[in-house]
Amino acid sequence: MTPVAPVYLDNAATTRLDPEVLDAMLPLMTEQFGNPSSIHSHGRAVRTAIEKARKTVASLLNTSPAEIFFTSGGTEADNTAIRSSIETYGLTHAITSPLEHHAVLHTLEHLAKQGTIELSLVNVDAKGHVDLGHLEELLRNRRNAGQGRSLVSLMHGNNEIGNLLNLTQVGEICRAYDAIFHSDTVQTMGHFRHNLQELPVDFIVGAGHKFHGPKGVGFLYVNAERTKIHPFIYGGSQERNMRGGTENVYGIVGLAKALEIAYRDMDAHQQHIVALKRRMIDQLRERMPDVQFNGDSADVDNSLYTVLNVSLPASELSDMLLFNLDIAKISASGGSACSSGSNVGSHVLAALPGLDQNRGYVRFSFGKYNTVEEIDYTVNTLVGLYQKEQVA
Repeated sequence: MTPVAPVYLDNAATTRLDPEVLDAMLPLMTEQFGNPSSIHSHGRAVRTAIEKARKTVASLLNTSPAEIFFTSGGTEADNTAIRSSIETYGLTHAITSPLEHHAVLHTLEHLAKQGTIELSLVNVDAKGHVDLGHLEELLRNRRNAGQGRSLVSLMHGNNEIGNLLNLTQVGEICRAYDAIFHSDTVQTMGHFRHNLQELPVDFIVGAGHKFHGPKGVGFLYVNAERTKIHPFIYGGSQERNMRGGTENVYGIVGLAKALEIAYRDMDAHQQHIVALKRRMIDQLRERMPDVQFNGDSADVDNSLYTVLNVSLPASELSDMLLFNLDIAKISASGGSACSSGSNVGSHVLAALPGLDQNRGYVRFSFGKYNTVEEIDYTVNTLVGLYQKEQVA
């Protein structure tokens, strides 16, 4: 049973560009090529396209266009929220978790190493749940000691184990202690609806290539009622003096179109992807009795529905699992693909108390272009690999 084409199950790393998005981008690559900062007709046409895209993103998120700033991607957006808020408000304390994406974790660790901030890590349990009682304790102790405001940075959907954070609950805790709340929403943007009129957050972010848009473009939402920050990148007056540098025009237009499509088709795509995920879970449980799933990823109704983190029986195959899947033309990940090429294992899995590090771990992440046939082929391949290893 061989699929017509290679199987791509690494959609948490990046997604295939939607043809509708490409169609929206092409005129900005060829005909409308002016610099948006120019005042002549060529520039004005491009400026109009950017502002239309900004209004589209803002409308989908139920916020003001003045609160949306375009960046080079999720990493820059995270860095802007973190570094600029710390600098602007003179913050000396930040709280995060050991499960965050490196765009957040490495940034805060660097600032702590420099002595700019004191960094606290909130406790997590064996399933990867953030201890909100500990978060409140950290904030309370800080306030009682008269040590000023804190920055809290906790992601909405974990890119490796699929856990979801209750943004409203965390935001309300942060408001109670006058903390600034930033959430890395890269994995959930375009897959869940974010109503920013209701969410008590100061910053959220998005990256176009995570929801079938182009790479190299993202955005940062800044809650204008509560937060005003200095730029992270200085230069010209682009992005209302918040982000210097000529805008990635066709990327911005593509991002807005991709988010528009994602919201338009979200219910149908979620239904399709959830069915694929359930199929893989059910087949693996039936055919590999020792299979386990990490975090909340197998709790389909209460997790990031695009991610399934599978724990396979300990064997000599574990170290070569991704290599063998690749030979079978199946693309998956052992953790966060942003660190692919390094010999360092998943920091997320390593942070889960009591996890058996000898088992084989693979993250399958699904998208709207995946099919039932691809799921069946992947499960058959996995089962075949382990059966062959047991015979040997």
